[in-house]
Amino acid sequence: MKGFWIGFASSAVVWTMTAVGQTNETVQRLPTIVVTPTGTEQDMFDVPFTLTTLTTDRLAEEQMVRTVPEALKETPAVLVQKTGHGQGSPFIRGFTGFRTVFLIDGIRLNNSTFREGPNQYWNTVDAQSIARLEVLKGPASVLYGSDAIGGTVQALTKRREEFGTARDWDGAVSYRYATAEDSHTGRAEFGANSGDHIGLFVGGTAKDYGDLRAGDPTGVQRKTGYNEWDGDAKMEYRFDDDRKLVAAFQHVDQNDAWRTHRTIYAKSFHGSAIGTDLVHTFDQARDLAYLQYHAQKMDGPIESLKLSASYHYQGEDMTRVRSNGVRDESDVQVHTGGFWAQFISPTPVGTLTFGAEYYRDWVQSGQISTATNGTVTKAIQGPVADDAAYDSIAVYLQDQLPVTSRAELILGSRYTYSHADANRVRDPVTAGVTSLDEDWHSVVGSGRVQVRLDEDDHWRWFAGVSQGFRAPNLSDLTRLDIARSGEIETAAPDLDPETFIALETGIKAQFDKITTELAYFYTFIDDMIVRQPTGNIVNGANEVTKRNGGDGFVHGVEASARWQFHSQLAAFGWITWMEGEADGYPTSAPASREEYLSRVMPLTSELGLRWDAPSRKFWAEFVTLLSDKQDKLSSGDKGDTQRIPPGGTPGYGVLTVRGGWRINQNFSLSAALENIADKDYRIHGSGLNEPGRNLVVAGIARF
Repeated sequence: MKGFWIGFASSAVVWTMTAVGQTNETVQRLPTIVVTPTGTEQDMFDVPFTLTTLTTDRLAEEQMVRTVPEALKETPAVLVQKTGHGQGSPFIRGFTGFRTVFLIDGIRLNNSTFREGPNQYWNTVDAQSIARLEVLKGPASVLYGSDAIGGTVQALTKRREEFGTARDWDGAVSYRYATAEDSHTGRAEFGANSGDHIGLFVGGTAKDYGDLRAGDPTGVQRKTGYNEWDGDAKMEYRFDDDRKLVAAFQHVDQNDAWRTHRTIYAKSFHGSAIGTDLVHTFDQARDLAYLQYHAQKMDGPIESLKLSASYHYQGEDMTRVRSNGVRDESDVQVHTGGFWAQFISPTPVGTLTFGAEYYRDWVQSGQISTATNGTVTKAIQGPVADDAAYDSIAVYLQDQLPVTSRAELILGSRYTYSHADANRVRDPVTAGVTSLDEDWHSVVGSGRVQVRLDEDDHWRWFAGVSQGFRAPNLSDLTRLDIARSGEIETAAPDLDPETFIALETGIKAQFDKITTELAYFYTFIDDMIVRQPTGNIVNGANEVTKRNGGDGFVHGVEASARWQFHSQLAAFGWITWMEGEADGYPTSAPASREEYLSRVMPLTSELGLRWDAPSRKFWAEFVTLLSDKQDKLSSGDKGDTQRIPPGGTPGYGVLTVRGGWRINQNFSLSAALENIADKDYRIHGSGLNEPGRNLVVAGIARF
């Protein structure tokens, strides 16, 4: 492929650590403990899944990430699409939006208003508040929901780490600045404990982003800046080393985040269309409060348990001024109550993980339109049904059992019941008020196997099969809002659930100086809910609605490796290839047609080199990220002319150098020069271009 470099090495986030003061060729490997794949703490090498982890050191000090979606941009099989600078939606193995699941300390961010395709909700989680991200690719339907088709990402948030016999406290302040967006991010943290029993952690983040400057010739992209402030607090009461009560609260407030591509301020990229709106901006707010009880090493049949009760509020307000001067103001307010319990029990037939969960959404949604003559019209509903509720109930059982001394099997099953009840829905035929009351249920199963291939346990083979089931949500059933370029989506109350079967097999190896992984995945798609044009025009936009499509698939290969060829030098990188097709309805005719799956990640590769000083005080790395042109487009992609250029999104190659100085245990400085060549490029499906040449500096002071 002309002009495309292929880099093999490893996920850039699974780091092999060199011991402090080390000067010889021996490398000390530290285990990476994860909890998301099986619900229990295990070394990442021991779980039969494809997994990536990111710690706070990597997030804040090394990559100096801006948002949670952007934290995943160097992860294999993840395409980070951004509709706007304040919005981001990772595509994991070809799926995004409501076909991926995001967890915050085990609590679902997903709710019943999440919509088809890219959305902005992952960007309402403050990256500065996260201690560790665990990215589980492929279905995790048994433990986390049968709608986790592309993958599950869990954010484990910061807490008080130090406990002792006396009262103690500490804190930290950090700052990040980036030239391409003229941005300022500041955070302050405080932690304290009273002996071994009480721990407190409090953090606050303020963010101010200017207009984003892309590479030459696009340059400054107007109306892309926004501001945000976030707060988080967590208190733990430890009864003893094995039992604790955790109370936490999070708040996010994001203001004036434009979808610039829909407006007259957009800039054409390789022929992409310019929007017509005069204003198109979002305000986002999110509150999460929860109380959890954790216990482990218990006597009796239950070895450990976790109980959780949560309240989650997610609100979005949209202001749009059309080209004719009509002003639309809409809002969606979702209040979610959540309860779950998880138990772990060792038995003669394996380690059982079982539990139950219940989530209920209460939804209010409205829209007011003001004409240029001052006439005000109140709509029946907003972007989704008004006065609506959605219930989701699930129970699950998973068994992790050794088959032989070298083989382990994980079997699981999950029952899910979903119920939608909406009182104010705009009837797509009569334009009057209607309602709906529907429910669905299903049982899905999964199986995983891992085999140790050699006596020294350097090589592992793993494979799995998982079923997925996603019931229609309120967005599928009742949406009345802008879809893609020049489209408006209307309600579709008679939908059936989607079903999926995902297969995966792979091999991974771990030596003193080399780690590597190769995986192949194939996902069968049945009855996927897709958009179809109706042939009607509503408010000057082409009307589309939802219907169950037909069969389809997405499959791909991920390869990664890391080679610590010297005590101070390591090469790393990865490559991902995938493609997919599904039956769709490109016209209003009832006949379906097989076409490419929307926004599939093009052939993408990363190659890097890292240096760590013997003292571990200094580090530096060079990273090049390369992506092929994506011209395999669905009919929806071709019609999304404001985001995807005619003929597809061009490929690119971007070089970044970054490094840092750990002055002492209390102070560290980091800097990066991103996109050194000032490449003008766009991630496939995005509504704006990525930063041009960008100097990023960050510092952390601990006290």
